[in-house]
Amino acid sequence: MIRTTPFHPRTSALNETGLWQHWSGHLAASRYQSSDKLEYFAVRNAAGIFDTSPLYKYRIAGRDAERFLSGMLARDIRQCPPGHAHYTTWLDERGFVLEDGVIQHRSVGEYLLTSAEPNFAWFADRVGRMAVSVEEVSLGIGALAVQGPRSRDLLARLVPDTAALPFFGITTGSIGGRPVTVSRTGYTGDLGYEVWVETPDALAVWDALWDALDGRGVLPYGMAALYMLRIEAGLMLLGVDFDSSRFAFNDAHRSTPLELGWRWMFKGLAEDDRPFIGRRALEREIAERTSRWNMVGLVVDWQDYDRVYSAAGLIPPKDHRPIHEDWMVYDDERRRVGYAASTMYSPVLQRHVALARVRPDLGRPGTRLFLEFTVDHHYEQVAAHVARLPLYNPQRKTA
Repeated sequence: MIRTTPFHPRTSALNETGLWQHWSGHLAASRYQSSDKLEYFAVRNAAGIFDTSPLYKYRIAGRDAERFLSGMLARDIRQCPPGHAHYTTWLDERGFVLEDGVIQHRSVGEYLLTSAEPNFAWFADRVGRMAVSVEEVSLGIGALAVQGPRSRDLLARLVPDTAALPFFGITTGSIGGRPVTVSRTGYTGDLGYEVWVETPDALAVWDALWDALDGRGVLPYGMAALYMLRIEAGLMLLGVDFDSSRFAFNDAHRSTPLELGWRWMFKGLAEDDRPFIGRRALEREIAERTSRWNMVGLVVDWQDYDRVYSAAGLIPPKDHRPIHEDWMVYDDERRRVGYAASTMYSPVLQRHVALARVRPDLGRPGTRLFLEFTVDHHYEQVAAHVARLPLYNPQRKTA
């Protein structure tokens, strides 16, 4: 059975294309307008609203909640005080990533964890005798992402504390007379927020929010625009840029957090006394430098790209639609040194860009590499350089 989100009566009325796709058993709009690029530019230039309700959600609470999460999550949850959120990951015993997600520390002893795939059993089966509960609340909470440079001012009119909310901060308030939680989080790499509401209150919150946004350049945006935004932001997509270790057939499809560029999560590991799952494997990888890949951005040399197409008598395409498939990456001697799984032409950067894995010794920004694709049914290699992620990183995102 395909479910609909708590906001579906409103989003379906706005969906002019009638195009939907499946997300975690729910209907999610592919795009609302005929142009997904129009929705993309609404986010980059004004603000967009996105129904992110299909995320899986788990309420973890109790006297031992922090101690429990300290052993389950690879990033130190003790560094996330009440009123803040963390982007985090959890690993298997071999140090491979099971999944990533955002955890909100809503109050002392109460957390809300989100993930793209089901993880309830993995957490609940490990509670043991600790005084902590893990509750599945996915269907009981609706969520809306309000993203873009105008998002702060627009939301602050409804929830005043939003105006002073720090990056990854959390606050509470009301919209349309219904209680909400607002987190300064999102999946676009821009200034943005997410509004969390109990399902029975969802439509009242949508109506009040939509009325407040009317006439201010705000559009609903769908999955197509979201996939564009997240590549520019250097935000990885499960099942594309990495796979969950639990579903991978072999280690070539598994990743460690260091290989995914999350070394920053473990800067204080030497002083961290937690025996979290995967710790020993992670420490060995750091000590022995056994990481196979670095996750980097690639920016294609537009002149070399145009040269290849012009030589074939073709107009060089500048297609903004993301390509989610492996494109091989080579070094100067044309040896294969990695691959890109997410590629697109960025409208705001006006360059072809990619999220790629390359050998660690080639991960320095500015390193010259070559990206392979097909022209007239044969392989061509075009010059590119390594760029630091995120590829698009406006100051307003964290300011």
